Amino acid sequence: MATFITLMNFTDQGIRNVKDTVDRFAAFKATTEKLGITVKSVYWTVGHHDLVLIVEGPDEAVTSALLKVGSLGNVRTQTLRGFSADEMKKIIGNMQ
Repeated sequence: MATFITLMNFTDQGIRNVKDTVDRFAAFKATTEKLGITVKSVYWTVGHHDLVLIVEGPDEAVTSALLKVGSLGNVRTQTLRGFSADEMKKIIGNMQ
């Protein structure tokens, strides 16, 4: 499964309703599980980003879930594809 690291920031709407953030995450996690996505971890952070989410799943399913969460208007996302050491060794091995 592919790994994705998502950096999230609250929108104005999201910060106004920040008390619901844990419940919103629980709903997101339930939705992702139905799509075959595993939530590896989530952290609420201080600094440039408000949340960091790490998930594993098929590209299309993860993209769909993140578009859905973004469409709700509480967060903006920036997603990075992550590679494990083994995946990176394979990628480097394919270099010609």
